[in-house]
Amino acid sequence: MKIICPKCSAINNVPKKDEYKKANCGNCKESLLINKIITATGDTIDKIIDNSDLPVVIDFWAPWCGPCKSFAPVFGIVCTEFPLKAVFVKINTEQEKFLASRFKIRSIPTLAVFKNTKEVERVSGAMNEESLKSFVQKHL
Repeated sequence: MKIICPKCSAINNVPKKDEYKKANCGNCKESLLINKIITATGDTIDKIIDNSDLPVVIDFWAPWCGPCKSFAPVFGIVCTEFPLKAVFVKINTEQEKFLASRFKIRSIPTLAVFKNTKEVERVSGAMNEESLKSFVQKHL
């Protein structure tokens, strides 16, 4: 399966398994088992969505948004619980106004899940940790 490295954004081919002991990026050699949030821009979002065989969970947010700030740590914690199962992406709608328009973001925070290059679900509003885990798990 194709995996995007959260550190260098290189595309990696990783055999699909139920459990992994080791999986490193072929480019930067960082472990792919340490899931990190990818900050996407207009230049990188299509590469991430188009080249990931995993669900891509995108958090559309803005730095002035109170609920976005309170949700950010939850998103970061849950991200670490899905290595090689989901890709977690943040898009700052203030810096990436074109992407906010392209994806028709009307309120923030908004979470969107993409599978096989298509948006499959969207929800607006901050979630607690359990709700976010459930939201991600139903797309695995």
